[in-house]
Amino acid sequence: MISEKEILAGCIKGKQSAQWELYSRYSRLLLAVCNRYAKDLDEAEDILQEGFVKIFLNIKRFKGDGPLLAWMRRIMVNTAITHYHKTAKHRYHDDVSEVSESKFEEKGWGESDFTEEELFKIIQQMPDGYRQVFNLYAVEGYKHREIAEILKIDENTSKSQYSRARRWLQERL
Repeated sequence: MISEKEILAGCIKGKQSAQWELYSRYSRLLLAVCNRYAKDLDEAEDILQEGFVKIFLNIKRFKGDGPLLAWMRRIMVNTAITHYHKTAKHRYHDDVSEVSESKFEEKGWGESDFTEEELFKIIQQMPDGYRQVFNLYAVEGYKHREIAEILKIDENTSKSQYSRARRWLQERL
């Protein structure tokens, strides 16, 4: 089995075999990231393809100061957000002065009445604005200030969207 260092060196040199190995090794994991931001699997696959093009074009810039997968994951998230901006027809811009963020019930996944797959399907049905903010905040761990910069929305809009996404999700669960 080829090491990650060898794959990285081959990709930097532009070797197709190394690029294929990188794609084969990480595409399923990165497709799952893309799928959280896409409306359907076809759109997620488009984002994945676009993201891998960016990875291969910019792999020389990878400094190695963190895991390669984390670097690629960030590229996929950014690609998904860029894709959203290109294709969004309706955006949600609701300003609120304050939105309280109560926590979900302290309930572990093992105790849940829903499987991860069922929860994922419900999240996929969220309106785009809700889903984008929910994924960036609850899944990726971004702060509302960062989300506002990424999505080019007001910070209060991010808080509002997250609050509404949680409520939307709770109503369906």
